[in-house]
Amino acid sequence: MEYIDTFTTKSSQEIKFRYPIIEDAEILKNYINKISAEQSFLLLQGFQNTTESETKWLQDKLEKISKNQCVYLCGFCDDQLVACAEVELGIEAKSHLGNFGISVALDFRGFGIGEKIMELVIAESIKTMPEMKIIDLEVFGQNQIAQNLYRKLGFIEYGKLPNGLKRKGQFDDAIYMYKKV
Repeated sequence: MEYIDTFTTKSSQEIKFRYPIIEDAEILKNYINKISAEQSFLLLQGFQNTTESETKWLQDKLEKISKNQCVYLCGFCDDQLVACAEVELGIEAKSHLGNFGISVALDFRGFGIGEKIMELVIAESIKTMPEMKIIDLEVFGQNQIAQNLYRKLGFIEYGKLPNGLKRKGQFDDAIYMYKKV
């Protein structure tokens, strides 16, 4: 397995980062289903993937990675998937725009893993997708921890859609941020 970087957390756990492979479909499915069930600050709110749907999704993601249209990194602590982050290029009129997304497993939040994987995925994106000029993201208004991290890494808020997102049956503002690269 080829890892692109290794990171030691504030709690002395070693996290290894790499691109996914097709054999990761089941691991990715279990990871995203667990996070979705938490109804944390992700767009997936209770949705549960099947192995079939996750495999199809991963095949599509791997094709985009092979065409330099996406960077998707996974962080592992031993054999446990603990974080994922991506930047995916838009198409046509948005082909210069990379859309960012991130998730960190509940038990691994607050140890610097999110910041590290975010730095890695942005650096990889700049290297492999030179046509990308801007990275944008959407974040829940109540997710101040994420917003603070994004600001720390150079993202600027450019808009807000009141009640643009829903979490646990409650509306929340959608905050839009961007970073020039």
